[in-house]
Amino acid sequence: MSLYLLTLILSSILLSSFAQIVLKTGMSNPMVLSAIQSSETINIIKAIVTNAYVIGGLSLYFASAAVWLLVLAKVDVSFAYPFVGLGFIITMLLAFFINGEVLTATKVAGTLCIALGVAIIAQG
Repeated sequence: MSLYLLTLILSSILLSSFAQIVLKTGMSNPMVLSAIQSSETINIIKAIVTNAYVIGGLSLYFASAAVWLLVLAKVDVSFAYPFVGLGFIITMLLAFFINGEVLTATKVAGTLCIALGVAIIAQG
């Protein structure tokens, strides 16, 4: 695999992982949470679509998807998709370092099992 393709794959995964963190930040905003508590659909929609973090997170997802399309144009999906397993590890670590989420042994073991399974599938 070329460095170019590896860079595209990893860029897509990183963008997707950062999108998760940015979306979590947006959805944890007190105005969004208050709107959700109100159970009024229009207030929920308004709070979500006007939140800069939510818009930013969705934009990162869009960018990730666009890069992923470039990947799929160049390689078989059965080759590229197992790399997505790295996203589980990256997202868990970002949540720990950026959001201060707790890393338990169970979370780490489960995430590593998923990533190991993906790596095994990629070998076949």
